[in-house]
This record gives sequence, C-alpha cells and structure tokens, in this order.
Amino acid sequence: MKTMTCQDLGGPCELEHRAATADEIIKAQDKHLREAVKSGDETHAAARDAMKGRWMHPKKSLDWYNGVKRAYADLPAS
Repeated sequence: MKTMTCQDLGGPCELEHRAATADEIIKAQDKHLREAVKSGDETHAAARDAMKGRWMHPKKSLDWYNGVKRAYADLPAS
C-alpha cells in the first residue's frame, strides 16, 4: 500500500488516499473530488473539472497519468 494526497494529484487539500496501485489512487481521487463538489466544496471544483476532462480525453491526458504512475512507483510502501 502507498499513500498520495489530494494535493499530490492536483487537488487543493491534504486528504490521503491509500491504495495498492496507482490506478486505485486515481479512482479514489476521482471519487473524493466528485463527493467534495457534490457537497458544495467549491475549492475542489477546478480539480474536479480537470479530472472529468481527463476521463473524456484519455489520450490527451497520458502525461498526467504517466506522471502519477511514476510518482506512485517512487513512493515507499507504507
């Protein structure tokens, strides 16, 4: 298991996501952003819009995705 924060993934807060893979971390961040914006937290709106754009245009988002995968791989297991 490794840990990345919302901020590590482009969001505004320090909420920690723990997961066994980078893909699980990305999915956790997507869920966190969705729930934050749905509850009225506008500080997460820009990050949520960016995440939605990535899901809609995956080929354009490979740099971000590969960067997250590299950052995750470089983290120590916790």
